[in-house]
Amino acid sequence: MKNPFRRSILSLSLAALLAPLLCLSANAQEKSVRPGINEKFLDPDLKVGEWVERFEREGREVYDHRKAIMDGIGLKPGMTVADIGSGTGFFTRMLSRKVGDEGKVIAVDIVPKFLARIEGFKKEDGLKNISTRLCSAKSTRLPRNSIDAAFICDTYHHFEFPEATLASLHAALRSGGTFVLIDFKRIEGKSSDFIMNHVRAGQEVFTAEIEKAGFEKIDEPVQLKDNYVIRFRKK
Repeated sequence: MKNPFRRSILSLSLAALLAPLLCLSANAQEKSVRPGINEKFLDPDLKVGEWVERFEREGREVYDHRKAIMDGIGLKPGMTVADIGSGTGFFTRMLSRKVGDEGKVIAVDIVPKFLARIEGFKKEDGLKNISTRLCSAKSTRLPRNSIDAAFICDTYHHFEFPEATLASLHAALRSGGTFVLIDFKRIEGKSSDFIMNHVRAGQEVFTAEIEKAGFEKIDEPVQLKDNYVIRFRKK
């Protein structure tokens, strides 16, 4: 007589094995939600300082409130954190100090020149806990179970393939790992024309996408005027 319990266990095991493959297949078929949004970033001229001045300037809200952000997002010494969309690296420096010598910071970006700049000041300043990683439009390219936290500032709206990118982030985070999302508030009738045209969706849409990818919202630890700061945890 066949054992129905054994059969159900085999079915569940097969489903568990197939689930990641089905997920990968779905992500491979995902269409870009904003084709071309990153084209002008791919080969920046860093010599003239345009991008440094754009990202690291007084008057940019996340720059003005950078200390409050670092103090409020729950990072601890010894953690391994990925700065996804690290850009010119000003938050990478701060994350390096936050996690300390026993921790690690991985600067992740799609732009090789940004990563080269980070490698440069890393050597000049002796920041031995920083490494860099070139990502793709569909993946952070971080190893599985390799990070405790991720930091994504004004970058999520640049994800062309959010499902695939979030799947790679979910895999990279260790059990219970967290990630911080900072992005622009996009509110009809309140936000600037630039934000309305440049950012594809508002906080509610981005939150729903992230929760669908296997994360749960923890809190909004820092209150800003033009940006929101949300912490999520890997389920």
